Amino acid sequence: MSAPRVSVLMPVRNEERFLPAALASLYRQSLTAWELVVVDDGSTDGTPELLRAAAARDRRVRVLDNAGTGLVDALNHGLAHCRAELVARMDGDDVSHPRRLERQAAALDADPGLGLVATRFRHFPRHSVGLGMRAYEEWQNALLSHEEIMRDRFVESPVIHPSIMVRRQVLTGAGGYRKTGWAEDYDLWLRLAAGGVRFGRLPEVLFFWRERPERATRTMGEYAADALRACKIHHLQQGVLQGVDTVTLAGAGLEGRAWQRAWRGRG
Repeated sequence: MSAPRVSVLMPVRNEERFLPAALASLYRQSLTAWELVVVDDGSTDGTPELLRAAAARDRRVRVLDNAGTGLVDALNHGLAHCRAELVARMDGDDVSHPRRLERQAAALDADPGLGLVATRFRHFPRHSVGLGMRAYEEWQNALLSHEEIMRDRFVESPVIHPSIMVRRQVLTGAGGYRKTGWAEDYDLWLRLAAGGVRFGRLPEVLFFWRERPERATRTMGEYAADALRACKIHHLQQGVLQGVDTVTLAGAGLEGRAWQRAWRGRG
């Protein structure tokens, strides 16, 4: 079997409710030379049956088992089995626009210096999206160029993980994903940025991010505010604040005090 154009890396756990819609959005892609490397991380619902049926129906679907050892292990396990030079991320509860893979692959082909390309995204269903997440969507979608993304990379994670396409050699060259106690994707973006990888974002809305209470960003401790502060401080100390032993905080209130505690915790 010839190598696919794009490998779609999808870790899943207990996604029987939304997985059919995610798979359907892949089957509708205008770029058809893809493979789906889906890693089942210990599902206890009907997800394994859905995946077996999908693999039996479409040879492009490859199912791996991760036995519930966690998201980072699932991502690295799947990455090791991706055969394409381009890797697109997606989660089992999200939806991709039919031209998503085509447009992202074309952007990477057109610019050999581009390492990672995201797209503008939209939360759905809209009635479930609060003001904070709408503001996050608006802020992130305004960052299109590499320079804009780099400028704001310490504000918050500047791209959402399941919306990206990246060169496989960029991921493997960075050592893949790490278990650090904070968000594996934000850690990866900051490592890639420090390594000189160029980022970009397509101006079209080509990805739809499902808002629901069970989403990992709402349930996993690695995405909590304290963990994100620790991630930012770690990478600041590895970069622009390397060798600096004193910082000045501007601001007060609960967030200012939280940052003060975080910095003191790092000496």
